[in-house]
Amino acid sequence: MDLLVIRHGIAEDRETFAATGADDRQRPLTDKGRRRLREAVPGLHAAVPGVELVASSPLVRAVQTAKIVARAYRLPVVEIAELEPDQGPESFAEWLAQRGESTVAAVGHEPMLSLTVSFLLAGRPGSFLELKKGAACLVAFPGRVEPGAGVLQWAAPPRLLRGPGGAR
Repeated sequence: MDLLVIRHGIAEDRETFAATGADDRQRPLTDKGRRRLREAVPGLHAAVPGVELVASSPLVRAVQTAKIVARAYRLPVVEIAELEPDQGPESFAEWLAQRGESTVAAVGHEPMLSLTVSFLLAGRPGSFLELKKGAACLVAFPGRVEPGAGVLQWAAPPRLLRGPGGAR
């Protein structure tokens, strides 16, 4: 199995959004965040041409990101609690181990994603990488999906995924 991990794109400013009185779970992507994700999707699709499932945190900014990604793969988005920001890496690892797909894309939040990827690679708590907004990485599991069994294939900042001219 392969796991494509994607951090949600640029969202509205936390403090500004909080001033509206709305729940942070509803905080959306900015126009710039949506545009940059649409620019990055061809790079993601070139790096990982086949995805069978797109899973997302149920928070609005993650779902919006997942829908942009899922469109390229012509798939629906499945919202799962295991990708919420307050979940531990063990929860997502257990969910992933039960999947039958050969390639799963997971969209979520920092620091949960970095903790989870590190856990899947090293098998112990703690993070040794950080994903910027809109960044992605690919983790392969040559055998069973379990903590410490993952192999990092690549990690890409959003600028690299956007390709030539991506430094905007």
